[in-house]
Amino acid sequence: MPHITTDDGVKLHYEETGSGAPLVFVHEFAGDCRSWEPQLRYFGRHYRCIAFNARGFPPSDVPDSVDSYSQDRARDDIRAVLDGLGIDRAHIVGLSMGGFATLHFGFSSPERARSLVIAGCGYGAEPDKREQFAAEANAAADSFEARGIEQAALDYGLGPTRVQFQNRDARGWREFVDQMREHSTRGSALTMRGVQARRPSLFDLQSQIASITLPTLVITGDEDWPCLEPALMLKREIVSAGLVVMPNAGHAINLEDPAAFNRHLDDFLTAVEREAWPRRDPRAMKTAILGSADDQ
Repeated sequence: MPHITTDDGVKLHYEETGSGAPLVFVHEFAGDCRSWEPQLRYFGRHYRCIAFNARGFPPSDVPDSVDSYSQDRARDDIRAVLDGLGIDRAHIVGLSMGGFATLHFGFSSPERARSLVIAGCGYGAEPDKREQFAAEANAAADSFEARGIEQAALDYGLGPTRVQFQNRDARGWREFVDQMREHSTRGSALTMRGVQARRPSLFDLQSQIASITLPTLVITGDEDWPCLEPALMLKREIVSAGLVVMPNAGHAINLEDPAAFNRHLDDFLTAVEREAWPRRDPRAMKTAILGSADDQ
């Protein structure tokens, strides 16, 4: 199986299809590179598409120490994929855990990105939710280790922002859960402890986030409650960000409604490639409610 090797010796499995401008997909915690199949099939017609499995997700390596898992490592693994494949700059698309990594990559290595798509990003990000999220993440890791990922995956797949997927596409949801059940129990627990539970709040990173000027698309479902306020914050802070809120949608938006997700992503990428994606007019941030913003 094809893989690249990171600077700390971890092998990351990847899949690739198509040709053209590079487009890298970064998966969520409950998924893996297979979660991007509707996007790989669609965008592989016009782009060089790459999806990889994060560390801890076989056939990528599963390091034994929790210290091998962190938000910084998740960010740096995107760079490792680009370096390993000889890619200078790419469009980076991330969902949830992958969205956090994409965001961090965007403000730490902007010279390596053509654009950013930050989808379903925000779990535990609100300051008053940090302790709750960390506790729930560590409890989930305990559950994985006690029961095994094969048993725990079903409960995880029935979370309050997952049932929308089940209701909309029961067959697709079942496939998603079955794939999660194939993950490594050890890798899932370590990822939950090292990446999820320890990552900083987005609201503590607003100065770094505000430094992003890359073309950026923020996407969330309107029933993905933990991501709504963070999505609005990202829209406010990033001058080059557009925001899409998909209706009646939960967390796994690229799988819940792949046609709509692909359409939004396609429109965004086309505008970026044509150098037609705008930055926000500063007058839009004036405090006026009625009348000319220039009057304020």
